[in-house]
Amino acid sequence: MEKRKYYVSVQSKCIMHNQGDAAYELEIYASEDEVEKLKNLFDDWERAEEHTYFRAHYPGIPYHHDSENDEYDFLLKEIYKTIGDIGTDETKKFIASMDLQMGAPKEF
Repeated sequence: MEKRKYYVSVQSKCIMHNQGDAAYELEIYASEDEVEKLKNLFDDWERAEEHTYFRAHYPGIPYHHDSENDEYDFLLKEIYKTIGDIGTDETKKFIASMDLQMGAPKEF
């Protein structure tokens, strides 16, 4: 499958064709399937983020004892791992410098 360059903003959860469309942090070369996978991860991460919002109203639960936070963290790492796999050389260097501790997938 043909790959083309995309501009990705993790913060905004968007993938753009044109560099000037909006602010972005990272560049990737991806096929349509890889872009679709990344979009799905962003959608899953958005849902996990919503779950952490509701849970945040219960201050008695520590961050590290909460499955919603575990899911949020896991998906964010998966997003960066996926971007690192298909990123430009500069993007790959940046992701490697983050030294993400990738754990085994959990049941959420």
